Amino acid sequence: MSWYSTRAAAGRLDVPPRRPARTVTALVAVSAALGLALVGTDAMAAPGPAAGPAVTRAGLDPALVAGRGADVPFVEQEAENASTNGTVIGPDRTAYTLPSEASGRSAVKLRPGQYVDFTLPRTANAITVRYSIPDSAHGGGITAPLDVSVNGARRASMTLTSQYSWLYNQYPFSNDPQADLLHPDWWITECQCVPNATTPAPAVDKPFRPSHFYDEQRLKLGRTYRAGDTVRLSVPARTPAAWTVIDLLDSELVGAPKVVPVAANVLAFGADPLGRRDSADALDKAIAFAQRKHLKVYVPPGTYRVDRHIVVDDVTIVGAGSWYTVFKGREVALSTPAPDGSVHTGVGFYGKDAADGGSSDVHLSGFAVEGDVRERIDTDQVNAVGGALNDSSVSGLYLHHTKVGLWFDGPMRGLRVTGNVIADQIADGLNFHTGVTDSTVSDNFVRNTGDDGLAMWSEKTGNARNVFARNTVQTPVLANGIAIYGGTDNTVTGNLVADPIREGSAIQVGSRFGAEPFSGRLDITDNTTVRAGTFELNWRIGLGAIWFYALEKDIDADIRVTGDHFLDNTYNAIMFVSDFPVKDKYKIEGVHFKDIRVDGTGTSVLSARAAGSASFENVDARNVGAVGINNCGSFNFPATGSEFTVKDLGGNDGGGTTGPWLAPWELPNTITCDDRPAVVAPPAPGTW
Repeated sequence: MSWYSTRAAAGRLDVPPRRPARTVTALVAVSAALGLALVGTDAMAAPGPAAGPAVTRAGLDPALVAGRGADVPFVEQEAENASTNGTVIGPDRTAYTLPSEASGRSAVKLRPGQYVDFTLPRTANAITVRYSIPDSAHGGGITAPLDVSVNGARRASMTLTSQYSWLYNQYPFSNDPQADLLHPDWWITECQCVPNATTPAPAVDKPFRPSHFYDEQRLKLGRTYRAGDTVRLSVPARTPAAWTVIDLLDSELVGAPKVVPVAANVLAFGADPLGRRDSADALDKAIAFAQRKHLKVYVPPGTYRVDRHIVVDDVTIVGAGSWYTVFKGREVALSTPAPDGSVHTGVGFYGKDAADGGSSDVHLSGFAVEGDVRERIDTDQVNAVGGALNDSSVSGLYLHHTKVGLWFDGPMRGLRVTGNVIADQIADGLNFHTGVTDSTVSDNFVRNTGDDGLAMWSEKTGNARNVFARNTVQTPVLANGIAIYGGTDNTVTGNLVADPIREGSAIQVGSRFGAEPFSGRLDITDNTTVRAGTFELNWRIGLGAIWFYALEKDIDADIRVTGDHFLDNTYNAIMFVSDFPVKDKYKIEGVHFKDIRVDGTGTSVLSARAAGSASFENVDARNVGAVGINNCGSFNFPATGSEFTVKDLGGNDGGGTTGPWLAPWELPNTITCDDRPAVVAPPAPGTW
């Protein structure tokens, strides 16, 4: 899903047409400026050996997030914790800056001739480097080398690229850093105006709103190294890149390639493992043969060029492992738009359309999909996996450089998505769109999406009885880590969400985008969010790590938020909000918080900017930067108190600079409204 701003017409806010765009309207009544928190400075790191390999998860001590997030085969090490003669940048949570999009909000900037050294914490034979290099002057990216050595012996030279990063401007964004505003009739926060309705017209700095800076690249080291060995990433003296930013290194021990001896081997049908010829037709033939003979399709190690969709139904496709079997394709312009509005096609595995009955009994595992998507076109079906897949599974895939990693258009049922890595997408990581039921997304690792990391979107037909469990979502550049838009009896449990960048946060429950109402029960249990609560560009306020947004309908279901930990919140931990034009029309009811930990808020524990109510039981908070409850209600400020009521069910302890976070004087609906409270940067979270 996508985001765009609003425009002003005839004295009112008006929303432009969309598909499937996220609408964020401006709270015109509350548009005073607010400075962003936690703006860091560059610091020169002292060279020399580090004290030891600092292993993190989502930029934190793993003990703080134990039991939450995906069980992954790799180990994460942040560059700012390594030994370097480069420059540590950050921490910084200001949008449009390199450190703000880095994991943990810090990274290392290398000039030509500089390096960063990582000490392996355990045996490894492969690495993933997350990095950024500059764009070209007129967009489109450059390439630049990065040398990799182990224990002083050179192993390889990686060719980094910025061809899949560096977007600019307003939705749906541009690759051109010198482009004028894409929508001069939309309100923009930079001038707090509608540019083409303003005299004199405002001057907007170029490039306008640069973002999506990072990419990642994988490398097999050619042999196995032991814990304690040193991997050096160094920038050659001769490089076209003025700088190279290293965010982190993931290291892992990749096993031998998988072999399936009794199967329809794609090589027997003419597939080219060297990628010189398009292998799409060979795959179709192998699939047809496997269906007739009731066999699996096996894809041995190799890079297979595929420039279109592979339609799958009643078939199992097994690769040798995502490090060995790679499907790689170009984005291809269609001669005429497809019926669904696509103007491009590209590599992807698709079930049949739900209107045609969808596909069933499809099982995809053990391969990578490397796309070639460099622009945001929402009508394009250029996703790695798509269509409708019933009673099917997707596991062990590495999905890279497509529009959306996995986009499912229902109605469909019974899908299991497990153990995949989804990285560097232009839009969402995964989206259950329209009538997806009885399906599970678990143990997936999602990093650097251009929109929601994981989403359930009940547009026109409700999603029901789905589970997002034990996934890790890091650094979504835009929107939310996990978003639930309508639906019935869904569950979000055991996930780890870190570092959302802008116009969203870690977890959102939203009545928007034409979604069906929430009904039944929604469980949000045992999740951890880290460094969440972004600055909402159009409203010019800070969001909660978890936020409930009533834009198009009431949110009135049995919503249980239980056992969640909200750590190092940039602004508030919990937010209830309704857009200003509908603030007296919609409310949020039926939300229950129990057994919650809040460790550090820049402002309040709870920010209420809507009518409704919520209950709190055993919610413990510490390092709270402002009044515990910032209760504005619907901004009507009646003498009877706020339109939002807080119910104290007991056991709510702790607080911060202003005393207990849930003080008796705040209950049940005392107006404590500070539209833009001062931000107090919280200390780093620690053991509870």
